[in-house]
Amino acid sequence: MERTNRTARVVTVSAVAASLAFSTACGSVDARTSGAASAVARTTPAVQGARERVTAPGTPSPGTSSPGISSPRVAALETAARAATAPAAAPAAAPAAAAAPTAPSRCRTGALRARIGMSDAGAGQRYAPLVLTNTGSRSCWVYGFVGLIMIDGNGDALRTRTRRESVHPSRVTLRPGAGAHARLHWTVVPTGKETTCPTSARLMIIPPDEVAHLEIPFDAMVCGDGRIDVRPMEPGTRL
Repeated sequence: MERTNRTARVVTVSAVAASLAFSTACGSVDARTSGAASAVARTTPAVQGARERVTAPGTPSPGTSSPGISSPRVAALETAARAATAPAAAPAAAPAAAAAPTAPSRCRTGALRARIGMSDAGAGQRYAPLVLTNTGSRSCWVYGFVGLIMIDGNGDALRTRTRRESVHPSRVTLRPGAGAHARLHWTVVPTGKETTCPTSARLMIIPPDEVAHLEIPFDAMVCGDGRIDVRPMEPGTRL
């Protein structure tokens, strides 16, 4: 009878131990499954739950196995949660495109005013600046030589021989209101078979590379068969 009771107790103890072992194993599997689900969800509540399970009373000390989630896994979940919930970075503002300045174009006749500046006389020679002024609202440029035609008091064209001096031209940019000049030269001394020289009353001026002309007063006696030497347009309004 005593042996029978001992055998029954052994069987009972074995059954209880097996039951405890099975429960412990199931608890570990459930904990690992819960941890994996939390890692997949990557949400802040999952991280908070993991912290509670780790820091709950009865948590084993470091170095011992635990049915809960380990600290490295909690750190990984925190990193993932912060990345998932962080606000998107605002796109960098594109730098404002600076407006490209408009390049000046050639000065047109309609935006120019002409005049003859102060002349310089000496030994029968005359020098004077022919000034072109930009009357427009935008900068423009002149380049090269003007064309000239003298007109007498009756409105008739006089023989005019415009001779270009051998000076290399350069572009001159004129701001609104600014001017450039071309130096004119002529003689008042009769040459060759001339006994008298015609006197002009007006001067027609064709700006460089233009067709339309300007007309200004020009009271001058020009000898040498109407020859006027012309230099290309230069900066400034004086010789």
